[in-house]
Amino acid sequence: MKQPAFSDLLRSPTMLLAFGFGSGLAPKAPGTFGTIAAIPFWWLLQWLPPAQYLAVVIVSALVGCYLCGAASKKLGVHDHGGIVWDEFVGYWLTMFMAPAGWGWALYGFVLFRLFDITKPQPISWADRKVHGGTGIMLDDILAAVYAALVLQLTAHWIG
Repeated sequence: MKQPAFSDLLRSPTMLLAFGFGSGLAPKAPGTFGTIAAIPFWWLLQWLPPAQYLAVVIVSALVGCYLCGAASKKLGVHDHGGIVWDEFVGYWLTMFMAPAGWGWALYGFVLFRLFDITKPQPISWADRKVHGGTGIMLDDILAAVYAALVLQLTAHWIG
């Protein structure tokens, strides 16, 4: 299977989630569109107590290892660009304990996309060496850790 159609996603809950409810079908920059699609979910998550928020992110990451691996196998392509569940989890992790406000949400978005696209070490190593669903998730989790650190340092600095 090359690029699935939205109707294909509707027939498979795994593919629907892996493709970010269809956001990964964007013809250009699917990772960016996937991250944008994660924002409304973050808006709901941000009201949870920190422990519950983190639990949702951890469960989503673990489920993501399965989703991304299964979608990749079905498509016959490792880390197909349309698989964006990793961007959802990456953005949510970036925004863990972030200050309130849409300016911070945008800043977190830019930071996460910057680290996810440029892949400084060890992100690029993980991207090349770790395979399957875990590999698909890991580089975005590492990008999210970098983005979250910069976001938190910025919040502390200007705080």
